[in-house]
Amino acid sequence: MVEKKLIGKITHYFSKIGVAVVELSDDITVGAKIRVEGATTSFEQVIDSMEIENKKVETATAGQSIGLKVKERVRLHDSVYKVMEAE
Repeated sequence: MVEKKLIGKITHYFSKIGVAVVELSDDITVGAKIRVEGATTSFEQVIDSMEIENKKVETATAGQSIGLKVKERVRLHDSVYKVMEAE
């Protein structure tokens, strides 16, 4: 059983470098598994690294915007979920 929790929305995407800007509504840490979903978007990945204002960070909190390398194209307003394996 897999649970997912909404943690943010895509506010920008830099296609040349494959980086999405995520405005967070919840906390997230490097190593967490996320799922990006939208009208034409649907994939999961583990966060390898994230940045706030071009500085690498290990954790980010609600209200912050993070830069995140994504493995597939994302679109504005796609939802970002944290994936949690239920016990």
